[in-house]
Amino acid sequence: MVLPALLAHLAIERPVLVGHSDGASIALIHAGAGHPVTALVALAPHVFVEDESIAGIEAARDAYESELRPRLVKYHDDVDATFWGWNGVWLSPEFRSWNIEPFLPAIEAPVLAMQGTEDQYGTLAQLDAVANRTAGATERLVLDGGGHVLHASATGPVVEAVAGFVERVSRPAC
Repeated sequence: MVLPALLAHLAIERPVLVGHSDGASIALIHAGAGHPVTALVALAPHVFVEDESIAGIEAARDAYESELRPRLVKYHDDVDATFWGWNGVWLSPEFRSWNIEPFLPAIEAPVLAMQGTEDQYGTLAQLDAVANRTAGATERLVLDGGGHVLHASATGPVVEAVAGFVERVSRPAC
């Protein structure tokens, strides 16, 4: 319940939530739990666990010590706890049944959902679930060749899409 407390502390009543990966899932859960939002931007969201997700996370585990850890250390105070906490949860057998689809029908706010075709942690089925199950309008953007970290691999198109979406949803109703 960190996000509701943070928004209350900042006196933000109807945010436009922008989340990437697990952060996109958090934004979807927040809105689907009935918290007021103006709109959602979900970059590479996780709605359910796919075989591709597990394969990608296993590959990250295998690459962690040699190549991934040095790249992540600059972003985390305790990179090992952060990585192994994330990796261990996703690879636990109990997590295979994790699914936030029950939250989606309660989302009435507009959603911009983006996925790269080369995302090693998920497929376009994640966007399909968001588009098919949310109650509000969903814009679906597939970035050909984009990886999991879309804002790094396709910065220009992502910034343009998010800016245009936020502008559209922020216009006063006539």
